Amino acid sequence: MADALFVVLRKVAISLGEGALAKIGTEVVEAAPILMDFEHSMKQIEGELSVLQAFIGQVRAQKAGDKAFDAWLDIVRDVAHEVEDIIDEYAYLTTQAADTESFFKRKFHQVKNFAAWQKLPIQISQVEARIQRLAEMRNRYGISVGQIDNSNKLLIPNLPSDSAYLSDNSEMVGHAVEIGRLTEWLLEEKQDRTLIAILGMGGLGKTTVTSSVYKNQKIRRTFDCHAWVNASQTYQGEELLREIINQLIDQRASTTGGFMTMSRMRLVEVIQSYLQDRKYLIVLDDVWDRDAWLFLNYAFVRNNCGSKVLITTRRKDVSSLAVDKYVIELTTLQYAESWELFCKRAFHASKDYICPENLRSLAEKIVAKCQGLPLAIVTIGSTLSYHEFEEQEWAFFYNQLSWQLANNPELCWISNVLNMSLNDLPSYLRSCFLYCSLFPEDYKIKRKLISKLWIAEGLVEDREDGKTMEEVAKYYLTELTHRCLLRVTESNSCGKPTTFVMHDLVREVTLIIAKREKFGIAYGNAGTARVAHEARRLIIQRGATSLNYLASSRLRSFILFDTEVPSSWIYDISSSFRLLRVLCLRFANIEQVPCVVTELYNLRYLDLSHTKVKKIPASFSKLVNLQVLDLRFSYVEELPSEISMLTNLRHLHVFVVHDIQQRSLNCFGSTKFLGNICHLKNLQALYTVSANKYLVSQLGSLSLMRGLGIMEVQQSYIAELWNSLTKMPNLSRLLLFASDMDEILSLKMLKPLPNLKLLWLAGKLDGGMVPSLFSKFEKLTQLKMDWSGLEEDPISSFSHMLNLVNLCLVGAYVGEQLTFRARWFPKLKSLQIVDMEHLNLIEIEDGTLMSLHILEFTGLRNLKAVPEGIKYIRTLDQMFLTDMSNEFTERLLGSDNHIVQHITDIRNFGSSDSPAANNFISSEYLVKKYGAGAIKNSPVE
Repeated sequence: MADALFVVLRKVAISLGEGALAKIGTEVVEAAPILMDFEHSMKQIEGELSVLQAFIGQVRAQKAGDKAFDAWLDIVRDVAHEVEDIIDEYAYLTTQAADTESFFKRKFHQVKNFAAWQKLPIQISQVEARIQRLAEMRNRYGISVGQIDNSNKLLIPNLPSDSAYLSDNSEMVGHAVEIGRLTEWLLEEKQDRTLIAILGMGGLGKTTVTSSVYKNQKIRRTFDCHAWVNASQTYQGEELLREIINQLIDQRASTTGGFMTMSRMRLVEVIQSYLQDRKYLIVLDDVWDRDAWLFLNYAFVRNNCGSKVLITTRRKDVSSLAVDKYVIELTTLQYAESWELFCKRAFHASKDYICPENLRSLAEKIVAKCQGLPLAIVTIGSTLSYHEFEEQEWAFFYNQLSWQLANNPELCWISNVLNMSLNDLPSYLRSCFLYCSLFPEDYKIKRKLISKLWIAEGLVEDREDGKTMEEVAKYYLTELTHRCLLRVTESNSCGKPTTFVMHDLVREVTLIIAKREKFGIAYGNAGTARVAHEARRLIIQRGATSLNYLASSRLRSFILFDTEVPSSWIYDISSSFRLLRVLCLRFANIEQVPCVVTELYNLRYLDLSHTKVKKIPASFSKLVNLQVLDLRFSYVEELPSEISMLTNLRHLHVFVVHDIQQRSLNCFGSTKFLGNICHLKNLQALYTVSANKYLVSQLGSLSLMRGLGIMEVQQSYIAELWNSLTKMPNLSRLLLFASDMDEILSLKMLKPLPNLKLLWLAGKLDGGMVPSLFSKFEKLTQLKMDWSGLEEDPISSFSHMLNLVNLCLVGAYVGEQLTFRARWFPKLKSLQIVDMEHLNLIEIEDGTLMSLHILEFTGLRNLKAVPEGIKYIRTLDQMFLTDMSNEFTERLLGSDNHIVQHITDIRNFGSSDSPAANNFISSEYLVKKYGAGAIKNSPVE
């Protein structure tokens, strides 16, 4: 609940800081008193909500499971949403009023708008009264702060861990490697005390794995004493120490020794004294923060007896306490292991745990849904074990799984265990995580996409410390992965995570919370048949046309995944989007922008990519709050001059790919920008626009630019372009294309770009040589050069780029030989050499390209032999060949085959027009470049 208040309080602060009176104009006398009263009342409400937020954060853990407290929280949430509605309505009206002076003078006195202004004070009064009643209700039902110990940790009964479901080691399935490694670490002869950590999401079996080793008699005999304690989310320091003493020392001795009244420091001294000359094994199960270790570290003496301390945790920052990388990160079970474990539980009464044939299909679906999570497999399997083995009954259970997780007491431990991670999130992360759950099952969440959505929704903090909100959002994602709530599935060439997924059952449990708290709804998800009018966010996955009614005032995000709906439905339903902040119609079947869009004054994010939209109306100038405009793969060929009025725009994407293989100079289409781009001072990414002499001079005003794609560059104004680029200190990605194959690009006047990491340069270079400036690009990780007309071997000119990870040369060199010397390109992972018609020799010395994984040769018709040096690249595991000569192919399969025997994946597609090559283009390899679907994300994304 505190997270809802967190978002509302941020909105209040922003709204009070924007100066609505100044935006509207002081000549509008009628509005002034209303706005002044509004700001005064909002400051008072802000204070009340701040206190509420602090109170809830203080008592939430103490009141876990208290139905009266939960009911009170629901009312607090409703009040917070009412305040948010008032703030957003206020922002809508002030932006509408400020649209143009003539518009406001003409419209303000009309009954509708005047009534809306007059309604604000009434709504505020009602909210103030409800806040007052909240305090009275809290006192009436005794919702107060309990006694808190000095460590600010509240003591609650420990919840049973996942080991409660696997009490018998004979029932364990999987994790054999991890158990073996843990056993080896515990038995190794090492004098110093060793701290070992087991990391993983809730329900993976961390406690079960640890317990199986802890109970091993050989291990127990190795140690003089041992103890197992559950640290829990809300441990009390003194009680934790007393429990350790109880297990280490005789129970009667601990009772008569006065330990119950000892201070923390005295308890630490008692444990130190007892362990001083003993080899001990202590397990700290379910550790949630590093603070728990701070004082225990002193209690567990380093006595050079070979003692071991083992912690289990869901948080990476806690696991990092383990020295010398003594960390085991548990993963989900393989499907075969999952099936074995499920059958052991669901069919334990049958011989050999055999699944009845009539249930096989449904059982496999249930196991697949568990996605290798042992807690879920065991719990669901145990629940089904006493159901009738009838197909209809199991089908009903499977189809109602979301409801079962929320309401079936037999499955409550799944949701309880998973919810513990969610409840541990700070306010600024919780809403972000709820947002992730709204995406479809197994959806690959792109880092840049989710970051923009979070920012548009106001969920990301503007820290004003030099970091952009995009960088803060990236930190949020890192924290969610470190808490084992999101899993990284793809990383870029530099190893930075780019794609994340949420475990199915974590998503199901989180969706239940998102719906209950009116945060958002995933329509079309199993178990979601209707949309409550209180929903703030709506993501439609399927069955959109069955949604006939949509409440207007509360919706803030609308994301459409169902691409089968007719355009008429989209135009009709968009009429109810008054206070929308996020509108995503990607792949929607529309040819023009819905008329209502230009009246969405609060809109921050608009995605019309992959649609048939051809024209952006001049009335887009009204969308002054817009931060993201995505028009990729639409039919938009020019942007009206009014776009330059969108001064809050941060990301502008508008282009289409003509050549998916990127072998031609005009592989990208570009868009004409008709306005004065220098007004877009908040712009960070612009892909891609047509260059002209006015545009290139204006670009210098965009000092925040981080990514730029500019096409049709001519030599006549290139000096002005270089001058503008040097005024972008944060520029990290640059795509620059010449206007045609004959245009010569001179880079002599370009100064170093200190933060450049990606450079894509297409067009002839002056003098047919790599510019000396390239020696300054020390941070470059990705380099692509197309049709550069280089006359000398360029490889040596790139060899100093020690951080280079991707190198792609398309028709860039007209010579006959390329040479890779020893110790060059130590980090290069991908090398593409394409369309060099004269190239007949590639020399690769032993000791070069020592990290290469992917090698592509395309259109090298004059290369007859497989480069001998490929045999030295032991890391190479993928090799792709297209449009190569018949002689090369014959030698690859024959006399030169020994050179490539170590490469596990070699694909020769013959002609680029062949069905095999076309299939490859749509395969996972190129999908990583362009995203899921046909081309759902561009290579610059």
